Amino acid sequence: MTRAFTEIADLLAQQAIELPSWAFGNSGTRFKVFGQAGVPRDPFEKVSDAAQVHKVTGLAPTVALHIPWDLVDSYSDLAKHAEDNGVALGTINSNTFQDDAYKLGSLAHSDAAVRQKAIDHHFRCIDVMNETGSRDLKIWLADGTNYPGQDDLRGRQDRLAESLATIYERIGEHQRLVLEYKFFEPAFYHTDVPDWGTSFAQVSALGERAVVCLDTGHHAPGTNIEFIVMQLLRLGKLGSFDFNSRFYADDDLIVGAADPFQLFRIIFEVVRGGGYGADSGVAFMLDQCHNIEKKIPGQIRSVLNVQEMTARALLVDTDALAAAQQAGEVLGANGILMDAFYTDVRPALAEWRASRGLPADPMSAYAASGYQEKIEAERVGGTQAGWGA
Repeated sequence: MTRAFTEIADLLAQQAIELPSWAFGNSGTRFKVFGQAGVPRDPFEKVSDAAQVHKVTGLAPTVALHIPWDLVDSYSDLAKHAEDNGVALGTINSNTFQDDAYKLGSLAHSDAAVRQKAIDHHFRCIDVMNETGSRDLKIWLADGTNYPGQDDLRGRQDRLAESLATIYERIGEHQRLVLEYKFFEPAFYHTDVPDWGTSFAQVSALGERAVVCLDTGHHAPGTNIEFIVMQLLRLGKLGSFDFNSRFYADDDLIVGAADPFQLFRIIFEVVRGGGYGADSGVAFMLDQCHNIEKKIPGQIRSVLNVQEMTARALLVDTDALAAAQQAGEVLGANGILMDAFYTDVRPALAEWRASRGLPADPMSAYAASGYQEKIEAERVGGTQAGWGA
């Protein structure tokens, strides 16, 4: 028992998934960064590659930037380049984890001078936001400790709160501070923002324009992520998703690679909780580093996986589900969800794309476009973009 695909087509048309510029650069593991032919050498080429994903899927109209990796002389030129390629610039991500000064922390560091350095970096990110028209400043911190007694846990929370408040005061009226969390790595004893509760507590103290980013790979195995999604939506503090997948820890794999059913459950709670659609305020983004697969096809596969699970989540007969839940029909209620999950929406999506002037099969369309061969032939020489570049 599911809804008809025609009932959800208009809702699907509202979907937008932001791509990360860093997904198109070289990446790898903690042990090795792997190079590939055709990898971008500057932010302009990253944007060009991201635009190919939107061209064949119609799902990825914006590109998130990472500072300082994506510093350019003129953001108006970069924005114009994006516009010429059919996309726009989006979220600005800060970086306080690749400077020697941040070895023992950044916004939570015990040294006021180091904290000010990190704050100043975020001020520069806000300057970039003002130049690009970006709404969100996304902060992920590597801050934490490796050993018991290494630092004062409560003191670090106090310093973090003070630093975030200083940054929050600088953001504009139509901008947001988005605080991400991660339960471990690179700090292994404790992380200063390890979970949704800590992020929620910190942003709640700041104000209405401070919200939480949920990275689907930043949880311990077995965590009920959809419960967290529900709770943050219920509290009005879910600002964005970083969609990726992991088998054991933070692997940044293609979305849905490890557990497609989990992705379905997450998106169902997003839809149910009012977090889906152009006016929801919840941003869908990818956060991935394609280590061994080609960059652009990897992003295409991920956005399609999100679209497919969104379609299945929208197919749930919510009226029938509510009735079964109210009646205490345990198997009936579960069956309604499972009927939607097991529905193969791919043929209907292919027809729907074609009706909107998009390739029915985006993966094949990209492969046939010749773009991959073109960039591999042209992008010879120079320094390829990647982690730290």
